[in-house]
Amino acid sequence: MFFQGLIGMILGMLVMIFRARIKDVIGDIGFAERYLGAGGTWTFLLLVGVLIFILSLMWALGTLQEFFFKAAGPMFGL
Repeated sequence: MFFQGLIGMILGMLVMIFRARIKDVIGDIGFAERYLGAGGTWTFLLLVGVLIFILSLMWALGTLQEFFFKAAGPMFGL
């Protein structure tokens, strides 16, 4: 699990670093421009990169699994 989290953290960093190239490939994201204002696509890509990085870090440390077991475990009898 640690290596999966490490790969995810690297992916999140790459999204944050290369967001200009990603934007050139995918163009403007309509809902991001509408709800986040001018430059919304840039902000959205940055938020996606940060979210991927944080969730991957949590996965690597085991806190994401623990959170899901605490939150959803009682609903499934775990």
